[in-house]
Amino acid sequence: MNNNESLLPLYVDLDGTLIKSDLTLESLLTLVKRNVLYVLLLPIWLLRGRAFLKHQLSRRVTLSFDSLPFNREFLAFLEGEKRRGRSLTLISASNAALVEQLRASTDLFDAAYGSDEKTNLRGSNKLRRIRELNAGGQFAYAGNSRADLPLWAAASEVISVNCDRSLARGVGQGEQRNFDTPVAPLVALWRAMRPHQWLKNGLLFLPLLLSHQLDRSDLVWHSLIGFVSFCLCASSVYLLNDLLDLNSDRQHHSKKHRPFASGALDLYYGFVAIPLLLLAAFLIALFLPRPFLLVLIAYWALTCAYSLLLKQLLIVDVLTLAALYTLRVVAGSEAIGVVTTNFLIAFSLALFLSLALVKRVAELSKPSVAGQSNIAGRAYSDSQIVPLTVVGLIAAALAVGVLAFYVTAPDTTGLYSSPMVLWAICPLLLFMLARIWWLTRMGKMDEDPVLFAAGDRLSQLLVLACAGLAWVAI
Repeated sequence: MNNNESLLPLYVDLDGTLIKSDLTLESLLTLVKRNVLYVLLLPIWLLRGRAFLKHQLSRRVTLSFDSLPFNREFLAFLEGEKRRGRSLTLISASNAALVEQLRASTDLFDAAYGSDEKTNLRGSNKLRRIRELNAGGQFAYAGNSRADLPLWAAASEVISVNCDRSLARGVGQGEQRNFDTPVAPLVALWRAMRPHQWLKNGLLFLPLLLSHQLDRSDLVWHSLIGFVSFCLCASSVYLLNDLLDLNSDRQHHSKKHRPFASGALDLYYGFVAIPLLLLAAFLIALFLPRPFLLVLIAYWALTCAYSLLLKQLLIVDVLTLAALYTLRVVAGSEAIGVVTTNFLIAFSLALFLSLALVKRVAELSKPSVAGQSNIAGRAYSDSQIVPLTVVGLIAAALAVGVLAFYVTAPDTTGLYSSPMVLWAICPLLLFMLARIWWLTRMGKMDEDPVLFAAGDRLSQLLVLACAGLAWVAI
């Protein structure tokens, strides 16, 4: 490549090319999170064209550009070209106002162009604009998708970013370069579905264990079906939650590495996978008694409410998390047709309220180290660590107290040949919860105590000891 060719004016796409995201989709998600009723207006705006939809979104949404995930390899290349004096122009199908804001925040491009209210600057429209701006002369173009194929075909220098190398191969008249080869999308999608969180859905098997019906293969099968249904539903909501929390996740010390927040997974995959996973969950639930489906719908509705609003409310968020854990237990009961006892509901609510508060206190301990006093997207600050700890310890004590009452209840003694053995579970549970809180206050607790307990050797031994005592009591 000669020096003249390398200094051809370079036109750079924005969504997926400069950044590992899409400003239009981010605007849509921000708007829906602010007020879910805007969902009703989106189809009406879209009927008037994509350009009009983007214009309406840009009028109502202000995005934060500081934490956007850039394609770092390509960004470094652009910075080098800028120093060489090359003409760099940002041109995107996103709305012109947002494109200009991003240009101003980078101080990298000489000019920026985007869609207006009537023209969607994509494909042939973008190529026409480039030819107008460049007076029909040779140019270089950097893009990332099939919509960029006409531009690559007309460009004298082809630059593909964040896309499969084969996509741009064979088009263009001159030099071809590739930057920031993406992660395999299915691998990233699997990570975003958080299969490690499915362990929590093991609570669906608790009613089966407590009802002493493990010998009934039909009920075991029903519990397994319920488990799979809940896992798919939960993953659907995890994806939704991650899409709605892009900005706050990018400011979090660990959540910024999640596939959507980091840009490892295209936002479009979330829009497709969310309804498909939810549909699969509901179809599987049809094989179980009708009440199970109703509980699953209630779980999905509450998790959506949590993602859209409740997670931002002080104390309400942790109460919601406790309720979501308890709904898993209720779903397990409905799957096998047994009644969820008041003892089990009270125990579950108290136990998981304590663990939800552990999660908040652990989160507060992390950002304070980095000079922040609160959690992005939450209503908590580090000044509330002590009162949250007190409430969490009280909830833990209540859980142990409820278990003690359960052990002495007449209905319980009738289920066990040696019910007094169950008393030994109480101090073991108390020790495990006290240890979790102690580790949390010492700053040694992972943010999710349930997953911590699942991977912690001592916690595993304590759980096995409790299970062994329950078996001996039978």
